[in-house]
Amino acid sequence: MTIVNQPAKRVLPMAWLIAAVLAYFSWDKNVSEITAFTVFGALKAFDILVIIFGAILILNTLKLSGAMAVINKGFTSITADHRIQALIIGFMFCAFIEGAAGFGTPAALAAPLLVGLGFPPLAAAIVALIFNSVPVTFGVVGTPFFGATQTLQSSLVDKGIDPSHFTELLTKWVTIPNVIVGIVIPLMGICIMTRFFGKDRSIKQGLEVAPFAIFTALAFLIPYLLTALFVGPELPSLMGAFVGMAVVIVAAKKGFLMPKTIWRFPAKEEWEADWTSAETEEVEEELPQNSMSLIRAWIPYFLIAIILLVTRIPAFGLKSIMLSQKIGLEVGQWFGLDGLSYSFKWAYLPGVIPFMLVAMVSWFLFGMKKESIVQSCKKSINQLSGAAIALVAGVALVQIMLNTGGSEKLSMVSQMADAVSGWSGKAYPLFATFVGMLGSFISGSATVSNILFSSFQFEVSEMLEIPPVLILSMQCIGAAVGNMICINNVVAVMATVGCIGVGGKIIRINAIPALIYYLLVTIVVLCFISFGINPI
Repeated sequence: MTIVNQPAKRVLPMAWLIAAVLAYFSWDKNVSEITAFTVFGALKAFDILVIIFGAILILNTLKLSGAMAVINKGFTSITADHRIQALIIGFMFCAFIEGAAGFGTPAALAAPLLVGLGFPPLAAAIVALIFNSVPVTFGVVGTPFFGATQTLQSSLVDKGIDPSHFTELLTKWVTIPNVIVGIVIPLMGICIMTRFFGKDRSIKQGLEVAPFAIFTALAFLIPYLLTALFVGPELPSLMGAFVGMAVVIVAAKKGFLMPKTIWRFPAKEEWEADWTSAETEEVEEELPQNSMSLIRAWIPYFLIAIILLVTRIPAFGLKSIMLSQKIGLEVGQWFGLDGLSYSFKWAYLPGVIPFMLVAMVSWFLFGMKKESIVQSCKKSINQLSGAAIALVAGVALVQIMLNTGGSEKLSMVSQMADAVSGWSGKAYPLFATFVGMLGSFISGSATVSNILFSSFQFEVSEMLEIPPVLILSMQCIGAAVGNMICINNVVAVMATVGCIGVGGKIIRINAIPALIYYLLVTIVVLCFISFGINPI
């Protein structure tokens, strides 16, 4: 994907086949087991496809109803500068959705909004992925973070460490490095955007918004930090975005720290071929215009935010009810294996509730004709089809790599992490963040990365006598960084903006901010270690 520039729908099936062959010959897995892992992966991919379809359906409903034209006009009235629009939608709105829903939905919702404002689809995808990183450390009600702490429970008890005390310390030391480094992420994303998609191909236009970009970062990170330190790991991302978005929008309207000149992407006829696609051109036909109010046009997104909040925060009492609505399949039993229980939690899956539900409500809210409703559904299915093969193969590949372990042999993924620790020795802190990134890159989930590698990171830190809290903080942050380049997220966001076949280019470009993020976090934590900080 990154070197030969082959599309994901061709590369990932090949990667699955290689993994299957290796599992058979080197990990002694039989055909039945490999088939079971593949089927289980295909079912897990269905969850992601439902989320993508729901996000695309919302987008096409808004476009064909004329609501998107009104929303675009509303953002333009705040500012016509694409850099500021990227900060408000790509960073703040994306962070809000991460805190409310997570699981691949932020970029899938934010990127199409950016496309509607005139962003090249490739640029929208890249920016949305870069910005969907800092908020991921805690994500929706702390899910990625709790993936780490729950995995560590038995190890902590064995070492005589109070798990609740460890969780409190880890919350603090995940937050502090992330806040220090997170200050530069909005500016970094804007510089990447102007460097690769600006008329002058320069970061100079990105640096022009440095004051406002840093202000945007602080508007998010200050409430994020305070919430983490004084409330806990459940709500930092949500509160940071909720407070920060209001502050940033008001500041932009008042002209506070705004750049002197307005920057926009080149005219569409000047775009390079891979910035867009035939599918995008089909979706981006002339938007209908009407006299709809801005508030009415935004109602679908308001409904999405409200539904996500009341169904994700346990205090409202709906989360457990929705989680109980599921269709279970014992995939392992079909092939004579233990485990591999697939559960389609249809009510809790964001693609169904709220995305599809709100799309259907919007059909009536906007008075859409039957022909427009059918057209929005058909377009959504057509856009989804390009991503289906890649996602099914990619998730099936992950399941083979995760499940190849046994009583005498580590899984493929664990062997990679084990090799890193073996090579590094006392220099292991240089690689701890990378291990977290590796987990997200492969699995497509910061939560899965933390579940996979937290115990491993803890054991290595104990063995090498390196503060385990600091190593675990690098794991959690690394898992968030990996979201910029993980294959599942790349394929998903390409599908939502109709920009298919450029996954390799997205990964190549996003590897730059991911590498910088990784290096800065590593330097910050190494400074803590060198100062003798050991928070236990």
